Amino acid sequence: MRIISVGEILWDVIGGSEYLGGAPFNLCAHLARLGHQASFVSGVGCDDRGRRALERAEELGIDVRYVDRTEHAPTGISEVTLNDEGHGEHKLLRPAAYDFVQLTENQRLALADEQPAWLCYGTLAQIESNPRLLTQQLMQENSSAKRFYDANLRPNSWTSDLVNQLCREANAIKLNEEEASVLSGVFGLPPHPLNRFCEMASGRFEFDVVCVTRGPDGCALWRNGEYLESPGFVVNIGDTVGSGDAFSAALLHGLQAGWPVREIAQFANRVGALVASRSGATPTWTLEEAMAL
Repeated sequence: MRIISVGEILWDVIGGSEYLGGAPFNLCAHLARLGHQASFVSGVGCDDRGRRALERAEELGIDVRYVDRTEHAPTGISEVTLNDEGHGEHKLLRPAAYDFVQLTENQRLALADEQPAWLCYGTLAQIESNPRLLTQQLMQENSSAKRFYDANLRPNSWTSDLVNQLCREANAIKLNEEEASVLSGVFGLPPHPLNRFCEMASGRFEFDVVCVTRGPDGCALWRNGEYLESPGFVVNIGDTVGSGDAFSAALLHGLQAGWPVREIAQFANRVGALVASRSGATPTWTLEEAMAL
């Protein structure tokens, strides 16, 4: 499977350590680990963090030909504070290099020639004009690609109008329970039960797939009228940074393979739990380890 992922790349600063992250970047890393070809569209600064970010991305098997190097802003940083349960609170420093991403016409043509199966995006980067316009352009130039939207709502990085637009452009959406509650309030959808939320969200935005992650309780998955809730896996938490992005990669893997809904949900829960048991957004993991949970 070939995919395009558009959005932020940044360094998560956790305590005295730095881990390369950003949801669209993490998604690429975990998709590459599952054997897929992930082209990442973003920007880094002309600084040491930018250089190290590109080196690390290549080590992870990510195609970085579409990562722009800019002098307009430094490579992105997110200061992460972990609570007692390992969940991170992020403080984003902006403007960041990914806010200024641009591609040449030749780069966009090269992406389209690869005939990607999915175009993936979140919310955080889309609030700025450059990433937003570029994403819309890529949608037009890759019209056969399905669109995956990871809501990933961060403080001061979304508006109801923007989320409405991003939902209407998507075929599939993934969000957590808190984000589902927020969208319920914004768009007048029933927050509970989750099957009703998924059904109504699909009706409103014409989603083929709605997935709500539930932390240790697993996930709820709705696909074309079929719904189930799949329990989570018990692990010792390292930190949860990147676990949702690993879940998304496994979800896309199962959707593209055409697996039954139950198999997709359980596999995504496995991969997300395994990554949550380790530190950093893109730790080393194997398929065998996920299946052994």
